[in-house]
Amino acid sequence: MKAIVVEEFGGSDKMKYIDWETPDPGPGEVLIQVEKTSVNFADIKGRYGKKGGKVPYVPGLDLAGTVIGSGEGVTKFFPGQRVVAFPSKGSYAQFAVADERLVFAIPDNMDWSAAAAFPVVSFTAYQLLADVGRVQPGESVLIHAAAGGIGTTAIQLAKAMGAGQVIGTVGKVDKIPAAYRAGADYVICLESEDFPPAVLDATEGEGADVILDSISGAVAEQSLTCLAPYGRLVHFGNAGGEAGSFQTADLHSSCRAVLGFSFGTTRKKRPHLLEKTAEHVFSLYEKGLLNIEIGGRYPLEQAAEAHDLVESRMSTGKVLLDVNH
Repeated sequence: MKAIVVEEFGGSDKMKYIDWETPDPGPGEVLIQVEKTSVNFADIKGRYGKKGGKVPYVPGLDLAGTVIGSGEGVTKFFPGQRVVAFPSKGSYAQFAVADERLVFAIPDNMDWSAAAAFPVVSFTAYQLLADVGRVQPGESVLIHAAAGGIGTTAIQLAKAMGAGQVIGTVGKVDKIPAAYRAGADYVICLESEDFPPAVLDATEGEGADVILDSISGAVAEQSLTCLAPYGRLVHFGNAGGEAGSFQTADLHSSCRAVLGFSFGTTRKKRPHLLEKTAEHVFSLYEKGLLNIEIGGRYPLEQAAEAHDLVESRMSTGKVLLDVNH
């Protein structure tokens, strides 16, 4: 099969479009012919060796495709079924295998592009808001990196869950429209505005009840200054490259909480939780309440160009790779 392979850690030039061995499904695994996959920032971190692992390897966290076979013990899926999945050994390839627990049938009305854009961002955003942040109707939500794949998805989900106000922050002024298109009530550009005072102003001095932070560092620390009493700051990434620090005194008397989440850890250690998540996000899609913005499309052999776009921080929404085009 054809695949993108990272031959050594480093820049996008280290990814090669080459022939690679087609995987065989083991016990409990499903073999999928990949139609499309997506580029996630974790793919870029992995390419630099920041996620562990060894080279050479096929990158990619999620995919949309058709089941063509399965290993011993698989009972939920059959050949011809349209699915999304989180594969065990990468998705930038014509074929991939995935644990049966990490494969999910998609709605009949979902096309391949929507399906490929869906898995990481919708599953992650739903768990951040519903399971970790525990958003309640009427609460205010602040979402950092609001123009990205998870950000634009989280805005829509927060609205669908009844949030009273959704505020987004973006790093560049030309990303503001993407956050508004997703449904944000107010968008703050970090290039030109200090976000804590703006958030306090937008919430009449109360602060946000739930804050989603994938940046860390100073952004995480400043987020605590505009977190409401009983609020939940959910930290799920360090795109800024620096760690934030908190004082215990900032938490107990105000009844506020700092919570950590990793979707990768959840896939590995508690995959059973994702079945209910899938039911919820696909239901919202079928009701027209969730639409993943697609910010770019590339053929698989141009994966390096797709990585360059995402790494430049200039992309909005999800960037897709067409595998069988």
